[in-house]
Amino acid sequence: TYPEGKPASILIDLREGNGSNAYDSYIRKVDDYTVEGYRYVRGWSPSRKVYFVLKSDQKIEKFTAYDDNTPKLWDQLKVESVKSVLTFGNVKEVKIKVAISSVSCDNAAMNLQAELSHWDFDKVVKMSSDRWNKQLDKMTVESDDEAAKRVFYTAHYHTMIAPTLYCDVNGEYRGMNDMIYTDPKKANYTTLSLWDTYRALNPLMTIIQPEMVDNVINSMLSIYRQQDKLPIWPLMSGETNCMPGYSSVPVIADAYLKGFTGFDAEEALTAMKATATYERQNGVPYVMAKGYIPADKIHEATSIAMEYAVDDWGIAAMAQKMGKTADYETFSKRAHYYKNYFDSSIHFIRPKLEDGSWRTPYDPARSIHGVGDFCEGNGWQYTFFAPQDPYGLISLFGGDKPFTSKLDSFFTNNDSMGEGASSDITGLIGQYAHGNEPSHHIAYLYTYAGEQWKTAEKVRFIMSDFYTDQPDGIIGNEDCGQMSAWYLLSAMGFYQVNPSDGVFAFGSPRFKKIEVKVRGGKVFTVEAPNNSKDNIYIQKVYLNGKPYHKSYITYDDIINGSTLKFEMGKKPAKNFGKASANRPIVLNK
Repeated sequence: TYPEGKPASILIDLREGNGSNAYDSYIRKVDDYTVEGYRYVRGWSPSRKVYFVLKSDQKIEKFTAYDDNTPKLWDQLKVESVKSVLTFGNVKEVKIKVAISSVSCDNAAMNLQAELSHWDFDKVVKMSSDRWNKQLDKMTVESDDEAAKRVFYTAHYHTMIAPTLYCDVNGEYRGMNDMIYTDPKKANYTTLSLWDTYRALNPLMTIIQPEMVDNVINSMLSIYRQQDKLPIWPLMSGETNCMPGYSSVPVIADAYLKGFTGFDAEEALTAMKATATYERQNGVPYVMAKGYIPADKIHEATSIAMEYAVDDWGIAAMAQKMGKTADYETFSKRAHYYKNYFDSSIHFIRPKLEDGSWRTPYDPARSIHGVGDFCEGNGWQYTFFAPQDPYGLISLFGGDKPFTSKLDSFFTNNDSMGEGASSDITGLIGQYAHGNEPSHHIAYLYTYAGEQWKTAEKVRFIMSDFYTDQPDGIIGNEDCGQMSAWYLLSAMGFYQVNPSDGVFAFGSPRFKKIEVKVRGGKVFTVEAPNNSKDNIYIQKVYLNGKPYHKSYITYDDIINGSTLKFEMGKKPAKNFGKASANRPIVLNK
């Protein structure tokens, strides 16, 4: 809407970007109501090509393209970074609709015609609202705390922004090798922030968005065919190779072990093995030759290797279920390589050098972003980074008591990380950093050591203090929904510590009742009728009306539409979940 009596104009800027500018751009006036063009960008992602078509409901009276700041009164312009001004004359209102494509302007026009052929703005608003409400209706919460409900539904919304659909209505998309691929029967996805999301968002997706799971995995397998390894952090048609690990692996393994069958399991296992032995993958040759990555050879070596161990567990578990004994044995061994970094003399994970000696001197609190021993973390945080093998980790400390004592210290130690630490390390409770992903499972480790009540204390504090309905209501980077997925799972009262095993350790439910629509029209219900800000400790649990003494629930329990009821109290029930038989089970020991 424009002021009366003044020309109506819009600027199309194909130059400026978020951290990157165009290296090639093009714009053309197709007719009096249509403009098309493209923008090519290099930056964090090696290549991003976006084609567009723009249509207006008012006649374009004047089209001016700019090369830098120099106007060109032509109907088209192809330069490094073009801008254009469209002038519509003295009209009060202009409606604009735009479609994009990674393939071509013709495909963008096809998308626009297929998805928005009309000019009914109110209809578009209603359609968008209906689609969002359908998704947000998958989880409903009952609470007298309106602020907490706002946090919950905001988190729910955040978990549904990524991954993003990356294909046209005919199934075409631009691949990692700049070639055009098509599969009209499958949706192709990008914006896979896998190092972040494999921990909580992807497990949550298997519960509330199961219809996306197979398509996301098929998108990963398509990328594997294009670049000979599974994606690390793909963005549009570029592999950023950002963050350590091959974190697509636990996502695939988790889906397979949970019974998803809409992808080729044989190809998936082949892709996982190829990625885990890909010689150009950072540090992989050292893992295969030495069982660890020398800290004096590769930056962030220790955290890279520990991420690989998590990923290798997923390969082993999937191979075991498929009856691939040799693969299971190979990768099960590699999944335990994290132990090669444990210095029993100080009870810390410690960087190891090529000659087999420990890095000396060594301060486990110190962190140097990008060039240190740990990615966005420190020795304290990575000491507890073995989500694939919690009981093996506990045994390294000598059992439950020394382990929980160390864990207690983790949440109280305030040694400085140093000025070189990553700005992503936020939301500190001692050395625990909730604002970054490597810490996300750690509070739940108490449950594995028989002190579930301490998990309840920690996660309830995190939910209450680090998630609010204020503008700065998330303590760290959202990271494509991971921060919010942690909240949603924890608000239900549990968290999947091992990213691939479908076992959810209990914490402390946040609300009196949550209903989740799961597959097959079933509803999973969490009830905690006497829940309150003071009643944070689990006293008793009932599953489908029967007493339940375990300190975990399984994926099958959830998707079968069970009712999980918590009886909460002000004081810890220290015997709940204490017996070894009642602690979270571990698959593929």
